[in-house]
Amino acid sequence: MSFDRRTRIEQMRNADRARDRRNRALAIGLSALVVAGLVAFGSYALLDRSEAADKGDAVAADEATASAAEPIEGLKTWDAKKLTRNHVTETVTYPMKPPVGGDHSPVWMNCDGEVYKKAIPDMNAVHSLEHGSVWVTYTDKASAADVAELAALVGKTPYSLMSPYQDQAGTIMLSAWGKQVTVDSADDPRVGRFFAKFVQGEQTPEPGAACTGGLGSQ
Repeated sequence: MSFDRRTRIEQMRNADRARDRRNRALAIGLSALVVAGLVAFGSYALLDRSEAADKGDAVAADEATASAAEPIEGLKTWDAKKLTRNHVTETVTYPMKPPVGGDHSPVWMNCDGEVYKKAIPDMNAVHSLEHGSVWVTYTDKASAADVAELAALVGKTPYSLMSPYQDQAGTIMLSAWGKQVTVDSADDPRVGRFFAKFVQGEQTPEPGAACTGGLGSQ
């Protein structure tokens, strides 16, 4: 009897151990499935966000391309071959205001989204245009709202600069190397088109040249 009882007890223990092993294996298996599911979900979410970002970038690029392709009403163009590019120290008298090219100072105006509160030297600004920047100028007739909106655009756009310019014909004017347009307001659609087309555009004599490290004390 004693032997049979010990045998049964041992069998029960073995059964309990086997059941524990099965439970542990089941728990491990379920955990692995949960982890795999979380990893798969995380990967899918990251991929989905990445695809969304890529689509957003593609849409933005397409919009910029479309904007650059649209004609700019009232755009004035000067023959690039006639716009000299010598670095000079003597004062240059430009035939247009603001100037869009010609001989200029060896030092450029900083144009990494700089918004100048005072007038800047023509000769330094022309050098910035040579580097592919867009120069936004305005007279005291421009509204405070237009000035603020244009300043916000320039402030977030590398290769652009802005300053007051009292001797110009229009209230708000945009200039690039060999290119210029007068716009009615900051909301004028030609502003976006001009930036899309001429910031580091095909007209740039020295694309990629520096817009920092120049004159910027205004």
